Amino acid sequence: MPRFMKMLNNISRSQALFRHSRVPDCDLHPGHYAFALAICREPGRSQEELARELCINKSTVARNLNCLEERGYITREALPNDKRQFSVHPTEKMLAVLPEIRRASDEWMELLSEGIPDDELEVFNSVLERMQKRAREIVERQEDEK
Repeated sequence: MPRFMKMLNNISRSQALFRHSRVPDCDLHPGHYAFALAICREPGRSQEELARELCINKSTVARNLNCLEERGYITREALPNDKRQFSVHPTEKMLAVLPEIRRASDEWMELLSEGIPDDELEVFNSVLERMQKRAREIVERQEDEK
């Protein structure tokens, strides 16, 4: 079986570096772009929801959000029903850089998929979606067993 996990990881890391090079005058780290996109896609989500969506443990999410908050990209508010949980909101600073992040992401996808026929991309995307769903189910099952 091909070692596609390493390849996917390398593609993901390359994308983060590419976006970082395309968003000048920004003090975000390459790993923060996924947070920026997720937070702006659905403002007000909890840190726990972000952890689930990004498949990152809660402590890593908290550290990254601390950094984003210190740099003025997000605000956090304690949830009324659980003061230990916070909802995360983008600031004007985050919203100002968001179009550049999206433009860089779109450019990356165009460059990455250049020369690959649409029908092959559709099959590839379908397989990845099924694998992603299965991966999330496996992790959820493990968490339930704890």
